[in-house]
Amino acid sequence: MEIVPVKTKTDLAIFIRLPWRIYKDLHNWVPPLLSEVDELLDVERNPFWRHARRELFVARRDGRPVGRIGAIVDDSHNAFHAEKTGFFGFFECENDQEAADALFAAAREHLKAAGMSEMRGPMNPSMNDECGFLLEGFDSPPVAMMTYTPPYYLELSERYGLKKAKDLYAFIKNLRDGVPPRMERIIERIRKNTAVTMRHLDMNNFDRDIGYLKEIYNSAWEKNWGFNVMTSAEMDLAAKKLKQFVKPELVLFAEVGGEPVGVSVTVPDINQVLIKLNGRLGPAGLLKFLYYRNKIDGIRSLIGGVKKEYRNTGIISILYRETELAALRLGYKWCELGWNLEDNDLINQFDAAIGGRIYKKYRIYGTAV
Repeated sequence: MEIVPVKTKTDLAIFIRLPWRIYKDLHNWVPPLLSEVDELLDVERNPFWRHARRELFVARRDGRPVGRIGAIVDDSHNAFHAEKTGFFGFFECENDQEAADALFAAAREHLKAAGMSEMRGPMNPSMNDECGFLLEGFDSPPVAMMTYTPPYYLELSERYGLKKAKDLYAFIKNLRDGVPPRMERIIERIRKNTAVTMRHLDMNNFDRDIGYLKEIYNSAWEKNWGFNVMTSAEMDLAAKKLKQFVKPELVLFAEVGGEPVGVSVTVPDINQVLIKLNGRLGPAGLLKFLYYRNKIDGIRSLIGGVKKEYRNTGIISILYRETELAALRLGYKWCELGWNLEDNDLINQFDAAIGGRIYKKYRIYGTAV
């Protein structure tokens, strides 16, 4: 058993392609596009790495790759939270405790040498991206930008000595059920009392609306556990990708007196297409993409928030209801709401009150270094 740092393009290709071996018999895994993973890890193209740095490792047994991990230091996160927290991410491993232990130890030692006092993860590479090991809900594929990991990852982590840091919840909602009459009345009362108006994303003024989204996002989530401020460059890259498959009717802005004060971003579950492509978008993959894109029947509520001065107004409930109605008009059948922090009682209670139920849970681990 040896742990090898990723130093060459060949090493990186091995690191990126390893999941295809790990998940070959897990049919609910959604292969990411290889080009997207390459960009995510590229320190030149991904603006996240302008304020963060990483070291990647591959575990080899008798020369054969059996696992991988990344050690990540995000200076922006630590400055914002006044912490010395490092992260592990991109963890994949065969059901091999020795390999897992060696990978976790390699990341831990690297973070310790970088001056960190805690290791937390998985973050791929931050909480603005895919994060957490799947804890419950292995019977269905993940939706867009959510993880799917084998059950034994939990055991590998805990046998090494990692402890639960936080669980994340995902709710599922049948759109055709609507919202309970009591909630409908509450939402209408809030609408009248706040004088709020709704509009959807204006594709002709896309950059302007993304500017509003940037402002609201960093205001709405700044108090959340583990929150990562997104830089303007990171938002621009996310918006560029979003523009490729967004439905403008599902991106809503709440305005009071003409000022955008809240936003809801809901996206089609593009994973229903990606699961057919096996990581490649060549000519054949493009044809599959165009074909299956029109068969997507579910959506994910990706972002929903309001500026801090409007947090207790209930505007978020109007944003949800208008999104649900728009999704029904577009023919979608279900929506995933989340992820939510396990102790965010307000949003968890709201998702349950509108008819959602928890159907997947994810776990983030931590340990001192």
